[in-house]
Formats: sequence, C-alpha cells, structure tokens
Amino acid sequence: MTAPLTADAHEYGLVGDGVADDRPALQKLVDALGDATASDGRPRTVRVPAGRYAVRDRPVLWRSGVSLVGAGRGATCFELSNPGAPTRPVPLAWFTTEQHGAGRDRHIADVTFAHFEIDGLRVETEEYEVLAKGLGLQYVLRGRFTDLYIHDTAATGFGCDFLQDTVVEGVLTERCGRQDPGEEMGGAGIGIGVGGWGPVERLAVTDCAARGNGTNGIFLELQQDQWVPPRGIRITACHTEDNRYGISDWGADGLIVTGCTMLGNHVAGFDVSAQGTTSVGGRGGIVTGCVIDANPGDGIALGNTPGPYGFHGNRVSNNGRYGYWEHNLAGGDQEPATDIVLESNDIHDNALDGIRVDAPLHEPAFLGNRIRGNGRRAAPGTRGGGEGVHCGPLSLTDERADWLPGGHRGKELTVGGPGETEVTAVVVDNTATGLTLAPRRPGADTAWPEGTPGSGTAYRLPDCPAPRTGLTAAAAVTHPYVHGNRVRDDGHPRTQIHAVWIAPEATWTGGRVSGNDFSGNAAAPTRFDSAPSGGRWRDNAG
Repeated sequence: MTAPLTADAHEYGLVGDGVADDRPALQKLVDALGDATASDGRPRTVRVPAGRYAVRDRPVLWRSGVSLVGAGRGATCFELSNPGAPTRPVPLAWFTTEQHGAGRDRHIADVTFAHFEIDGLRVETEEYEVLAKGLGLQYVLRGRFTDLYIHDTAATGFGCDFLQDTVVEGVLTERCGRQDPGEEMGGAGIGIGVGGWGPVERLAVTDCAARGNGTNGIFLELQQDQWVPPRGIRITACHTEDNRYGISDWGADGLIVTGCTMLGNHVAGFDVSAQGTTSVGGRGGIVTGCVIDANPGDGIALGNTPGPYGFHGNRVSNNGRYGYWEHNLAGGDQEPATDIVLESNDIHDNALDGIRVDAPLHEPAFLGNRIRGNGRRAAPGTRGGGEGVHCGPLSLTDERADWLPGGHRGKELTVGGPGETEVTAVVVDNTATGLTLAPRRPGADTAWPEGTPGSGTAYRLPDCPAPRTGLTAAAAVTHPYVHGNRVRDDGHPRTQIHAVWIAPEATWTGGRVSGNDFSGNAAAPTRFDSAPSGGRWRDNAG
C-alpha cells in the first residue's frame, strides 16, 4: 500500500454505512500510515467523509503520527459496539502503558483527532470496565483534540492520560460513564491522568462541555503517588453540568481554572480531594472568574490538600449545602491546609453556611468577599399528601402549600405513605407550592427510580438545621486573616443567622479579624461557642 500524507478513508476500504464493520480497514490504514511515518518522519492524516462507521468488538490500536479528521460532529460518527466480545472494552483508539507498553520513550506524537462523533451506547461489558472509553490514549506528545462529540460511553468519554504540549478544545461529552454507578473510577466526561511526563505537563483544556456524566465533568488525577504533582495545566472557558462533580483536582500542582461554569452537579461544583486512585489532592491551584451555581450539594468542596489554593472573583451561589466547604476525606492527606485564600468572591443564597470549615486551616485569608443571604434552607419540616399533590419527572407540587421560596433547598424529600415503598429525591429549589428535584443520577431525566409517583402521594420534608451562618469554623483555625468582608443578610426574611460562628469543637487561634461588616444578620453578628484565643478583632461593624 502506498502511504500518502492525506488518505481518504473510503479509498482504503471504510464504508460508513453503519452496517459493515469498518474497524479492520481502519486498523490496516492506521498501521500503514504509522509505518510510513516511522520510516520518513512525516505525519499522516486519515480524512473520514460523512457517514456512520461501525467499530466492533476490538479497538483500533493507534500509531504515532497518524491523525483522524472527520467531516464534523453529526456528519462523521464512529459507532462503538461489542456484540461478539461482551467482556472486552471497545474505545475507538487506544494505546496504553499496561496493554501496549506506552511511556515517555514510547509515545504517540503529532496527532490530531478532530471533527467527529463517538457513540458508545452499544458497548456493554459484563462488569464495569474502566477502559470502555471513547478515546483511551496514554503518553501523547504534541496532540490536538478538537471539535469532538463523545456520548453514552460505558466508562469515561475522553479518557486520555499524560498529555504533553497538548490542547483539548471544543470537546462535548454527554452521558458518559453509563455503566458507572457513581462510585467507580473513571465514568467521567473528560478524565485525564497526570504526572507521567514529570513535574511539568503543558496541557490546555478549553471551551469543552461535560453534561450528565456518571462521575466528573472534568477531572485531573495523579496516577502514581510517588510522582511529583505536575504544573502547567489549565482549564479555561469550560462548562460542566449535571455530573456528580463538575471539575475535580486530584493531584495537580498549580492548576489554573478560569472562566468556567459549574452548574447542577450533584455532589459539588468544584472539588479538591483524595478521591483519585492515589488519594492525592491538588495543591497550589487558582480558580478565578467562575460561576459555581445551583449544585444540589456544595459549590466548592476542598480537602486532603496541604495547600495553598486560591479562589478569586467567583460567584458561588444557590447551592444545596455550603458555598465553600473545607473538609478531609478518610485515606488522604489530613494535615492542616495552609494558605487557602478566598478573595473578592460573591458567596450568596446557599442553603447552609456560606463558608464552612470542618478541617484544620493554617493562615487562611478571607478578603473582600460578599457573603450574603446564605442559610436559605430555613423552611420548617412539613408533610402532606392527598388532593392537590402532583408529581412530575423532576417535580412535586402541593397546591395547598405556602412554603418559603428556597426554604427547602438541598433537603431530602421522602415520598410514600404507610405500606408503600418510600423513595427519596433531593430538592434543588422550591417556590411557594412547587419543588424542583435533582435527577436520580447524572444524565437521567427523572428523579424517581421506579416511575413518577401518582397524584395524592404522601410526602415529607425534614426540619431546617440551625444555626446557618456566613462563616462557620468547626475545626482548628490558626492565624487567620479575615478582612474587608461584607457578611450580612438583607433578605426578607433573613435566613443567615450569624455572620461568624465558632462552634464548640473549633479552636480559633491568633490572626486578625478587622474591617468587616457583620451587621444585618438574623440574630447576633457573631456566636462564640468556643472563644477565640489571641489575635486581634477590631473595627468590625455589627
């Protein structure tokens, strides 16, 4: 076979009718072009015209220097399936360390994947298989992944690791992690392992969208705990929605996240923790100019990190628990996080505390934030049923109710009367008579696992917790610097009980608290169940 610099896939045996298995012809073409590139050092491109190309039972082993370019999303589609190999994952393209010996000295270089769709709906493995991805490449040098639509894969959609001098742009992932119950590794829209190239990995993820994926919208994960967390990674102008987590940093150093939106993610919008395979949290990151809104759980959840980490100029609002939650998961780093900075953020209308500290902080700085109108989960417990109660796929309406708008935000709704099987759903928001509910899992179109309850069904909602504050310390906080914040509630009614609460289990040692506006909360500006020790509190209004 001759090896042109650009090969038309139809001229080399690919059919694209959705019936014929195009994998053997594509593998033969990739091998021929890969051999030619290895021989003369000139990268090649496979151009794939519009059509639906079946890839069955076996992935395509990729080669360095071979690019794959389609005619556009929806025009060129690769349909993955495994009817003859139910135990085998079938990504479109793969090249990995474990299966193929990939490494720094045996990598994929100078490749572009662009302008096509990957449909993973027909891959079904007997057990969850982390390799059942859309793309599964490791050790890529000078790669470009652009204008891809990857959806309905059994595991992660875009699951490529160790990307050096690489750009991932305009990638849309939807409903990936289809077989992941939510607790397995992988199952994300975009999941990128890091650390394989050493202390610097030059990677940009930009203008991507991840919606309805089983675990994360986008995650970065250190793959070996003895590796140095790498610097050089940026996530910009991305959108994550209706995933378990929006964007997660599980082991990068100095990750930059800017201009992103993280909406409606079930557990947290932005997450730093020890959930990755190596239980290493990120550190040194900067999150700026993002909108982190209406996540049924927390807006920002940060823990298992030695710090530092900075959040600047973000909107963190309408989340179902805390706006910002400092906590540690078991199994990860438990040392105090040092130099956590929250500066000039707008933290408002979250269901519980605006900022909640449940893990030790050393020398944190909270500067110039507007922390207002939090504690929205202020409606008392209630129950109902009978006439006027109706359920929709993502709603419950009680025509006779008169609830505080937003007052049930983040609560767990229980539906079912005596003798019936009870089911639960999470309240995203509410009006005076209606509850909006989160889908039962990311990507679902209903909150109900067994079908929509009938009219008149009995329901109940728990009571509201108290106190709900602007800033709660429930762990050891040493040498904090809290300056120039406006921590108040101008709503009617006021739901943010205190500006600052130091809980009984907390210690607050040293530091400075000055120049803040603590006036206008529902009760007293401060509540000290554990008195602060040392330091200076002065010039605080209220």
